Amino acid sequence: MKNHPWRQGMIEGVAVRPLQAYHDDRGWLAEIYREDELPPALRPAMAYISLTRPGVARGPHEHRDQTDLFCFPGPGRFLVWLWDSRPDSATSGTRQVVEAGAGQPALIIIPPGVVHAYRNVSTEEGLVFNCPNALYRGRGKRETVDEIRHEDDPDTPFRLE
Repeated sequence: MKNHPWRQGMIEGVAVRPLQAYHDDRGWLAEIYREDELPPALRPAMAYISLTRPGVARGPHEHRDQTDLFCFPGPGRFLVWLWDSRPDSATSGTRQVVEAGAGQPALIIIPPGVVHAYRNVSTEEGLVFNCPNALYRGRGKRETVDEIRHEDDPDTPFRLE
């Protein structure tokens, strides 16, 4: 995988959905999850929120079995990198970059085996929600974390550029 010549494009199984905000005099509301819009295998098992400071990146990493359902509502503007390194995928060898967050709120569904990372490219702190379809460390937090980390590998082909 070292120095992989990624081609730009859309990745099989990745879904990017703009968030539809409903505005009124109180502010706005946007749905991020509806069980009637996701197949049972992708339905969330848990949810968490994170705050990412300006210029900070999280990842790249991937999951063996977990699907992530990331929501970038703003504040903060993010670049999200996705790499399809799945050998049996029709889009193997493809890199996809998505801009999401303030000004472009979006939901991004990332299937297992797709390496992913994001960086806050704004000058303000940014919020990210994730509703993965698996529990972190399993029931009772007693299992091994389903994560393959690439961020500390100096030879990783997964570069945020």
